[in-house]
Amino acid sequence: MIDVFAPIAAAADLSIPDAHRLPIAVVGAGAIVDVAHLPAYRRAGLEVTGLYDLDAGRAAEVADRHGVPRTYGSPAELLADERAAVVDIAVAPGAQPGIAKEALAAGRHVLCQKPFAPDVETGREIVELAAARGLKVAVNQQLRFDEGIAAARAMVRAGWIGEPTAMTFTVNIHTDWSGWDWLVGADRLEIVYHSIHYLDAIRSILGDPELVFCTGGRTPGQLAKGETRTMSTLVYPGDVRALVHATHENRTGDQEASFRIDGTQGAIKGTLGLLYDYPHGRPDTLSVNSRSLPTDGWLPYPVTTRWLPDAMAGPMGSLLRAIAEGGEPETSGADNLGTLRLLHALYRSMDTGESVRPGSPA
Repeated sequence: MIDVFAPIAAAADLSIPDAHRLPIAVVGAGAIVDVAHLPAYRRAGLEVTGLYDLDAGRAAEVADRHGVPRTYGSPAELLADERAAVVDIAVAPGAQPGIAKEALAAGRHVLCQKPFAPDVETGREIVELAAARGLKVAVNQQLRFDEGIAAARAMVRAGWIGEPTAMTFTVNIHTDWSGWDWLVGADRLEIVYHSIHYLDAIRSILGDPELVFCTGGRTPGQLAKGETRTMSTLVYPGDVRALVHATHENRTGDQEASFRIDGTQGAIKGTLGLLYDYPHGRPDTLSVNSRSLPTDGWLPYPVTTRWLPDAMAGPMGSLLRAIAEGGEPETSGADNLGTLRLLHALYRSMDTGESVRPGSPA
């Protein structure tokens, strides 16, 4: 029965062929670059030409720890490095669009963090600038490449559970926001900086919803200014539905981070191990119950990699493949405009208490 997993594992493979590899320069030397981007790129055999950060000392420290050969004194110095074919931008969202536009204007391909723009119009400007210059822009929606999610998506596409009928994420954890000063004071928080992962993963499997409803709130005494509890419902044609229920104020220690996809011929369920002990985490789990195979009950899938740092190689690898072979990255800027539209629709619903059609005028 294990042989049946071979094509699923191939679809979740994070390896990057030698012919696709290009040198990368990184803007930002924060914690996510330190613990995820650079370790993932090293494992994938990718070359990082150098780092730039506003905090030059921090950039030097991170570069030294990961064997990165140099730091840049400014974004202009980074863009003057002709070897840096791809710019990986890992900065606070407010600074990202300007840096992305500068990099594209300088002829560099770009990987942006999510959300890659504050609004759809700015995102469209970045996408159009890249297209006009024949460049690629991708968004670091790395949960799509987490092995559990990627394998589940491959199972759905292979027809193992028939037609999908529902997809849910249930996340009940405690998040210490104090490590990100700019997040603690943000008016918008949970949807745009956390559930964006799950919403984008849902889009990668079910596509774009036609109607959404969202409610969010805070808990007494929480540190963060923005919403830390949300329930987002996505309505698709027919009877297909998706739900993301996320809370970051679990004060009892019984963390949960699970997902499930139901279909007419079975179901897939799994856990996101990273969130049980962030940022260290534990292995993900995944299993499938299929009447079309059949599996004779729940069959475990052997997950061998983790969301962080491993899945960080996914968006970059997809971008490099698109550069080498043509086409668009899996998480292209153009595709991610759909995720931005979904985020803004959910916030409009949260503000108004009404259902909203993504893409409809505010």
